[in-house]
Amino acid sequence: MSRVFSSSSPSPSAEQRHASVSIQVLERAMCLLDELAKQADPVSLKNLSEQTGLHASTAHRILNDLVAGRYVERVDSGMYQLGMRLLELGSLVRGRLNVREAALEHMRELHKLTGQTINLSVQQGDEIVYIERAWSERSGMQVVRAIGGRAPLHLTSTGKLFLSVSDARQVKAYVMRTGLAGTTRNSLTQSDQLERDLALIRRHGYARDNEELELGVRCIAAGIYDDTGKLQAGLSISAPSERLRDEWIPMLQRVAMQISEALGYEARTRPAGS
Repeated sequence: MSRVFSSSSPSPSAEQRHASVSIQVLERAMCLLDELAKQADPVSLKNLSEQTGLHASTAHRILNDLVAGRYVERVDSGMYQLGMRLLELGSLVRGRLNVREAALEHMRELHKLTGQTINLSVQQGDEIVYIERAWSERSGMQVVRAIGGRAPLHLTSTGKLFLSVSDARQVKAYVMRTGLAGTTRNSLTQSDQLERDLALIRRHGYARDNEELELGVRCIAAGIYDDTGKLQAGLSISAPSERLRDEWIPMLQRVAMQISEALGYEARTRPAGS
């Protein structure tokens, strides 16, 4: 079937042509920035032109604009590298990424799959603080932690995650400050017990609370990491002891990783302290 085009079709307006040129310039600028990001050392104009396929004069003109905006720096001998403005913008983006916002939808999905309370906790001094939870009154018996509630690091699964990424000196100082006071017969109140537990956490990548904070309640936790590999929070499942299932552990770790990736974490980054 033939297609008929009218010779009277309107030609692009000046505004449309300008928009097209602007988009093309942006695409070329991003191409140059991407190429600079691949290089550990400053790059010459010639190499940038060859790698991006841009004419040297075009690349030079765009680079001059990027230098003026501090997105690129021109160093000695006409070499180029990424500029400090990108670091400033990256810091702003990282600061605005909120772990609670990144986690909440994932927490709700995990709650639907397990039927148990999902907690998000962060470290504050020698304690963890519960900052968010996902639960439902329709899900039957659950362990519901109050948002803003606190608990000692060594008595909780998330707290032990934070201790596991601390060095030996920091753990010893924690033991001296707290005396490892317990609340149940299962509480880890001896430093050698705690050290064995922390070694298991480092080996397996998740932590347990086996009725150590409260009798009849068990928890499992996995870490949430930021773009630097630093542990930012713990994601945990709390349940009556007889209801907690080990088959939830891979699911918990997968969801914690998804939240970490939303914060900029990359799997190849080795978590700080591990």
